[in-house]
Order: sequence, then C-alpha cells, then structure tokens
Amino acid sequence: MKKRLMALVLAFASLFALGGCANESDDKKTEITMYLWDKSMSKTFTPWLESQFPEYKFTFVVGYNTMAYYTDLTERGADMPDIITCRRFSLNDAAHMSDQLMDLSQTEIVGTFYSSYIENNKETDGGIRWLPMCAEVDGYIANLDLFENNDIEIPTNYTEFKDALDSFEAKGIRGFAGDWGNDYSCLELLQGSAIPLLMSREGKNWRMEYESETDDASVGLDAVVWPQVFERFANYLKDIHYKKEDYSNSSQSYAFLSGKLAIMRGTATDCFAANQNGMNCVMLPYFGETESDNWVLTYPICQLAVAKHIDEDAAKRKAVIRVLNAIFSEEGQSKLSAGSSVLSYNQTINFELGKPFEKIMDCIESNHLYMRLASTEFFSISKNVVRKMLNGTVGYKGSTYGAADAYPDFNAQLTAVNAGAQAEVILTQENSYSAKFGEYGIPAASSVMNTMRQGNECDIAIGYSPLLSAPIFAGDYTLQQLTWLLTPKTGGYTAEYTGAEIISYMEWLINVKDDGSNPVRNYYVLPVTSGMAYSVKDNGSGKYTLLSVTVNGEPIEEERVYKVMILSDDIYITDAVYCNCPMPQELTAKRTALSGQSINILLGCLSVTAQLLEPEQYVTITK
Repeated sequence: MKKRLMALVLAFASLFALGGCANESDDKKTEITMYLWDKSMSKTFTPWLESQFPEYKFTFVVGYNTMAYYTDLTERGADMPDIITCRRFSLNDAAHMSDQLMDLSQTEIVGTFYSSYIENNKETDGGIRWLPMCAEVDGYIANLDLFENNDIEIPTNYTEFKDALDSFEAKGIRGFAGDWGNDYSCLELLQGSAIPLLMSREGKNWRMEYESETDDASVGLDAVVWPQVFERFANYLKDIHYKKEDYSNSSQSYAFLSGKLAIMRGTATDCFAANQNGMNCVMLPYFGETESDNWVLTYPICQLAVAKHIDEDAAKRKAVIRVLNAIFSEEGQSKLSAGSSVLSYNQTINFELGKPFEKIMDCIESNHLYMRLASTEFFSISKNVVRKMLNGTVGYKGSTYGAADAYPDFNAQLTAVNAGAQAEVILTQENSYSAKFGEYGIPAASSVMNTMRQGNECDIAIGYSPLLSAPIFAGDYTLQQLTWLLTPKTGGYTAEYTGAEIISYMEWLINVKDDGSNPVRNYYVLPVTSGMAYSVKDNGSGKYTLLSVTVNGEPIEEERVYKVMILSDDIYITDAVYCNCPMPQELTAKRTALSGQSINILLGCLSVTAQLLEPEQYVTITK
C-alpha cells in the first residue's frame, strides 16, 4: 500500500480572491487563510466567523477534498494556509504532513474532547495535529409506519433485524437495499456490519498499527479480525436479501421516501429531513448479537488542523487560537453543521437530540460510537472489493467471489506499492499566474476567463461564485491537474445580451438587494470578467456597489448585442441557504448551457488557445 507520500505544504492564499483595494483598515488587520473542504462551509459558517471577528481579515479557499490534490499543490510550490479542514480523513493519510502542522496537544481546546475520540488522532509521539468537528451519525433509517402497518417489531439486535427483513420480504415489501454505487456506502456497510469485531482488542490494536503506518512500512489487514469481517459481511449480504438488480442502483432513497422500502442506510440528517417531509422515521444502530453490542457509526463533518508557521508569530498564534475556540464552541459547531443532526466530540457541548435519535440513545449514552476508518485507500478498495462480492466476480479459485477471495484481494491492494504509471500530459503551460489578491483582480482567475472567452469566440466572459481551486503553474498538466484548477460543480453558458442587460447582470452579481440579500459577502466572490472591465465601491462589511462597466476603456454600449460566455455556480448566488439572490428571469431565459462539466469546457477552449492565456486588469475597487 505504499503511497509514496510527499511531505505536503498545504494550500495557497485567496485562490479566487478578487478585487483592487480593500479598506485601509484591512491593511492593519491580522490575516487568516482557511481551506474549506467544500463550498457548503460557506452557507452559514464563514459569514458567521467573519461576523465574530471583524478585526481579522479572512480568506477562504474552496478546494478538493483529497490528499492527492494537496500533494500536487505542494510539488508545484504552493504555500500552506493558516487553518486547514478536510472531511475524508485518516491519520494514516495525514501522517506525512505532521512536520508542517502545529501540535495542539497542549492547548485548552484538546482538553474539551472526550479522550476516546481524541485518541484516534494521537500520533505515536503523543502529538495531536488534527481535531474532529461535530459528528455525522450513520446507521439505518427505519420507516416506522411500514413496521406498524405490517405488525413487525422494531429490531433491537441482529437476529431480530434479520427476522424483520425476512418478514417484509415475505409480504412482498423490500426490507433493506443499499446504495452500492457509492464508495462511502460500500465502506460504511462493510465496517458497520462488523463493528463489534473492529472494536475488539485485536481490532483496535490493528487499527492503531495501520493509522501509525510510515512511508517505509506497509501495514495490511490482520489475520485475526479481518477474515472474520469479510465472512460476516458475506452472511450479511444474504441476510439483507441482496438482489442483483441492486448492483447498479446508486441510491435507494427514492424507494424509501415513497414508502416502498422499510430500512435504508443513511445519516441522522437524512432521517430528520425525511421526518420534515412527512415521514415517520427513526435511526437504528448497526446491530450486534445482543442489544448491548449495538453500535452507531460516526464520522466528523470535517477534521481541522493549523499550520506550524503560526507558532513563529505570537500575534497570529493568539488570533488563530481565538478563532479555534470559537469554531469548537456550541454556536460555532452549530453554524458549521448548518442544521444537520449531529453529535459533538466535545464534553462541554450537548446538542439537543430529537426524534431521529430516540432508538439509538442507548448507544450514545454507553459511548458505543464507532468512528469509521476512512483513509483514501479504504474508500476505493472497499468499493472495488464489495462490488466484486455483489456482482459474483469469479474469485481466485474459480468459484464465485466470496469472503475467502475478498480478504486476500483487499489485503493485496492495501499493501501494493503504487508504482504510479505516469498520467498523460495534455498541456504544457509556459507561464504561471498567481492566485493571490492583486491590485486589479486575480491573475489566475483572469487567465482562465480569457481562455474561456477566446475558446468560445465570445466578446465578453463573466465568471462568478467561488471559481478557482489553485494557481496556474508553469509546466506539465495532466487531466486531473487541470480538473483541480476549477472548483467542483462549475458550469458554463453562452448568451447574447445587450450592453444594458450585461449591466443588469453585473448589478445582480454585485449590488445588495432591497431585501438585504447580498451576492458578494466578501471580495473573493466578486465576478471575474474578460473583454470587459468594471469598478465597484467598497461599502464595508462585504457590501459593494457597481459603479461602471467598460469595454476597451469606454462605457459599454447599452444598445449593442454582445456574445457572452459565463462560467458559474448559480446555486451559490441564488439558493436561500447561500446568498438568496435569484437571477432575473429575463436574463436566465437567454442563456444556453454548454454541455459537459467545467473541465470539458476548459479542454475545448484549450484546443483553440493551446495555453492558459495572459491575464488582464478587470476590476477596480474604490472606497
């Protein structure tokens, strides 16, 4: 399994930060950069954090939730942000970063955690460099009405769980079906079906060894616990009445929500949402042989770490520790969870638990909370091996692939040295462009928009919402590296707009609306333009007003029709949980969506331009 991990130096400041001049007072503020594992952290958390600390200047970076992404940035010379968050995490994956991160073991924050959870993040030298945020709760979601209407008892142990599924199947009702197309579901059901084994002394000892693995040692599956895990999972597939047609289904939520499925795997947040939509649901645990051996699977919404360079600046360190205390407060974790039904790993916090938790309170009160093993390789190998078991792949001995084949296969993949066949280079970029805040915009963002505009043969291009996940580097790019350049879920459009309509579009993207909704919030989500420049007034507190729009230094011609290319994630602007600024219908109606994901659009443009083009000055900010 040797992963050839490099010593990572994380991230990069203001990857999509745009704008010219901030308030003079901003120059005197302590600057804090923070990597966001996903754009969802911008719903309520980042605005709340800014409101708590107006004396600090935050730059939030939206990137990709994978260590490979950071490896690439480091190899290309990126800098580490002050605060880092990551959702798909294991200590095994992060071990190579230790010398770049602050040891938080002696901070007051660590003392607020339940020791059993913080132990999962303790390194062999006693250092603690990653802290778990509040926990998603994963288990079974049961449709209580289906149980009641069919006179079937809610199970309290594994035998009763199997009997309940048998009873539903006898009545022509699906008892349980998994969403086997998703790697997380394969991983969680494989582990969830065997938590008592994984939490045994032998299981915990093996996990400690695996999580402490170094680059010069390869830890595979143990020969005691894991053969039993696969045997138990093979029996589990029979007990849940797995059917071949389930193999190609990526989600069973529709069947469950329509009342055709008694139990599905999901989170407490999913359960809460189902109840909000009129269903009568509760969470059930992953069952053991007895009620006292039931478990709830959990995983942090994200893990958080701090760059080691913070220790070199006393004022910066004080500021970051203040921010950490706020993040791990009850209000901070509530804002970060954004309405999800979660548990806290901190002793000082007790979230109010509602109906979704009533059938798993015994597990919570007895601390039967299993934190999933979620290294990058465990996700991918779990999906590979579980799906082989599901589709009946022929195993090593010529028979149907089963537990006896799954164990050595999983182990071989886990311990294999990844020689890493070189990915094809599809672009050699001649010039590098910074992703840092500049006087007239951000060069890397401008380069992308210039490439998009010329590649689509448009007069003007407009990009908005968190747009870039990395600077532009000189050198070779593979397909994956180009994909990492743009934030996920970014789409493209073309339209023919008059100059007056373009001004309206820009006003929608920038100005605070009459109801107080604000599409900008901070300079880093100001739009990026190509073939057109604009100026704004900084009103403070993340509020701006559009002042002018120019083409070639002259006011845009309001009657002229321009061909416009748009790169965006509209949801960030329009959705009520983000900025709540619906786009004017007359502008939406004139857009035509470009086919494919943002990477496909970019590749099409590069086939025309051959390079990511030189940036231009596109924005001026005045006070």
